[in-house]
Amino acid sequence: MSLDLLPTSERRESRQLLIENKVTFNGPETELSIYDTYRSSTGVRLNADHLLYCGMVSGRKVMHDHYSASGELFVPHESYVMPPGEHVEIDFPDANEEQPTTCLTIEISRERIQTISNRMQSVVKMEVPDHSWEYQPRIIHKHHTRDTQLLLEKMVGLYIRNDPDKELLIDLGVSELVIRLLREQGREVLLSYCQNAPDASGITAVIHSLKQNLSKPLDVEQLCRQACMSRSRLYVEFKKQLGCTPGEFHQQLRLKSAADAISRGLSISEACYNFGFNDLSHFSRRFSHFFGCSPSAFRKDTLIDQSN
Repeated sequence: MSLDLLPTSERRESRQLLIENKVTFNGPETELSIYDTYRSSTGVRLNADHLLYCGMVSGRKVMHDHYSASGELFVPHESYVMPPGEHVEIDFPDANEEQPTTCLTIEISRERIQTISNRMQSVVKMEVPDHSWEYQPRIIHKHHTRDTQLLLEKMVGLYIRNDPDKELLIDLGVSELVIRLLREQGREVLLSYCQNAPDASGITAVIHSLKQNLSKPLDVEQLCRQACMSRSRLYVEFKKQLGCTPGEFHQQLRLKSAADAISRGLSISEACYNFGFNDLSHFSRRFSHFFGCSPSAFRKDTLIDQSN
């Protein structure tokens, strides 16, 4: 993530703390904070009074919460969402003067989240019975897509610059960020429901089939038969539920599964061929576009050294 609009040297010169030195920028009903840590440390506490959308900029840190006491590695191109009232403890294993560990948080009010979830409730109906777009207050840790990465970078620029339309553009960016969060939450609910009730509807049958056949080429005609829908209706309904086409969803599942396998120690070539990619160069391009970094860079960042 680029923070060139606020150089590291400028933040270094004005710092007051060596651990989690904080620089803050205000927006409408929201706040951006950039944290730099210049010294290896453990057990640093972070509290969330409002929802915090956290993004890693450089370096690595390990997040401990009551769901994962042993800690989860947090690296660039990953998001960590903390609901109001939660707290985490953070370790900074690599931070030093020459290469500080840097992350950012965007604070979003409960009222803004509620307004957007109400709007989504009136516009988008999910296949899951009794599903509500109400934000479920829990900690979410995920790799974010290139589009989310670009949105975060754009928002950093908006907070820092004195654009005449700053407040309006930040307002739009925060709304998009919340929609992405609620969409991700809704997707997880839908996938969990499909696991337990794959035959509940045509769409759940298609989702279940895609998840079970990650290594096989996409067969749209077969999916249409499983859903009992025409091609055009399948694409409309699928995009309404998941925000993407069946092909895009299938590729996302394959890339995420490959990334998980790489982070567990599988070689890049094995992950490529195990999840249906026939060409290593093609896989690398797709992976880089989706995650914002190459498979080799991802492997280096996510494989925790056994000495740490």
